[in-house]
Amino acid sequence: MDKIKILVVSERDWKTEYTVPEWVKLYSYKTDEIRKKDIFEITVIEKNITEQDFDDIKAHSYSYCLFVTDDLQMDATTKRLFEQRMGKTLPREHIQFFIDNEAKKYFSEPYGEKFNPKAIGIAQSFKGSIKWDGNYCVSLEGDYGNSFNQVAFWRNNIPIEKGQAIEFWLEYKKDETVNITLSIRVFSKGSIAEEIDFIQLTEEDLKEPVVIEGKEAGMLFVSLNAKGTGKLDIIALHDRISHWDVGEFLVGGERYVTSSREEIFCYFDPGDFKPPLTVYFSGYKTKEGFEGYHMMRKLGCPYLLIAEQRFEGGGFYMGDSEFEKLMIQIITDKLSVLGFYPHQLILSGISMGTIGAMYYGCDLKPHALILGKPLASLGDIAENERLKRPKGFPTSLDILHKYAGAMDEEAVERLNERFWAKIRTTDFSHTKFVISYMYEDDYDSTAYNKLLSQLNSSGVQVYGKGLHGRHNDNSGGIATWFKGQYDRILREDFGR
Repeated sequence: MDKIKILVVSERDWKTEYTVPEWVKLYSYKTDEIRKKDIFEITVIEKNITEQDFDDIKAHSYSYCLFVTDDLQMDATTKRLFEQRMGKTLPREHIQFFIDNEAKKYFSEPYGEKFNPKAIGIAQSFKGSIKWDGNYCVSLEGDYGNSFNQVAFWRNNIPIEKGQAIEFWLEYKKDETVNITLSIRVFSKGSIAEEIDFIQLTEEDLKEPVVIEGKEAGMLFVSLNAKGTGKLDIIALHDRISHWDVGEFLVGGERYVTSSREEIFCYFDPGDFKPPLTVYFSGYKTKEGFEGYHMMRKLGCPYLLIAEQRFEGGGFYMGDSEFEKLMIQIITDKLSVLGFYPHQLILSGISMGTIGAMYYGCDLKPHALILGKPLASLGDIAENERLKRPKGFPTSLDILHKYAGAMDEEAVERLNERFWAKIRTTDFSHTKFVISYMYEDDYDSTAYNKLLSQLNSSGVQVYGKGLHGRHNDNSGGIATWFKGQYDRILREDFGR
């Protein structure tokens, strides 16, 4: 476990007044050497800061990770930093307890993964039907017996360190006539026989993510048990290093879930509370978590990161009506917190993230859409998997089958139209489209030109820059232009 770095702004020397565990390192502001690029997992302020220190301490701290001791009467400058960093109050008498027990929750390197269905083993005792639905799920149907019996297990054991916590979330669907439990066996590190703990989780337990804390270093073996008769879809098992109760993936990260057990994650940073709110939809990634944190943080304005972990690498942000309404609600709620209006909103994304930006841009009608390597015709992306991009992006086939219900040409057109119907019927007369695209894109070569033909709004502005190459041939060039356009719009349109 990497050390938790705590920056202390105080007249006192914490290194002599408190006992510091080996996994914590204290830094005294203006006393210890601090590099310009250092960002501390925790910042604690015990004395009011000067205006000259404001930008420096803000640059060295994370939002949701700044604390002010409860006996400090904050002046205007300290209070402004407290508000912009979403600060919390720390009772002075609880500081030692905080160092010993709470600081470990504030680690800065997130990790999460979703097991591929290929990692699922089916118990030999199960005699019903087994169907593999691409990389999306495994469907079982049959008689599981009158008592709980193992029906599936995940082949790869999960390491856990002492003091670390692993969060589990199981995506599944089942008939009411089927009951399940999830079993987690903890084995001593380096052993396949020495069991040090056993956790049995009921369906009631599984309504929320389950956190397992490592009492000592070990390996976790997870299996699924069932009883009754009917159909059971094992969609995905997610495991994530947990921040316990202080956030998802990042400290301050939020998790939302639909009745179908589909998740949406967001991370909101209010920046300086001045317009605009910039929203970044994460692109394709198999490592779960947010994307674009450092890029958006450097902008200085309020920002919102959005991620979802469905399918392999993400589900293009489309979903059922409940999922899509929830996505819109998340963004409008943050606008309300800031007191902003849609003309003070920018939606953005690269590759998979462009679908989220454009699709919900139809509902939110933002000031601008900043898009890198736009994807639009999801049906075409799946169709290109056969000849144009063989085995390049199999997730596209799962998306086609899930959203369109088939794999034929009619399904391809149906999925394409789901996106384009929204674009055609939206008034974008007050929205700027700022797009960098690849001329020879092997995922969706028609996205940019088709967007120009489908936008029916008068007054819509489109700024386009094409680069030669396939979808992933010049990601660096796309990212550079993307960031440059963000800087330009913030400067020209918002005076930043």
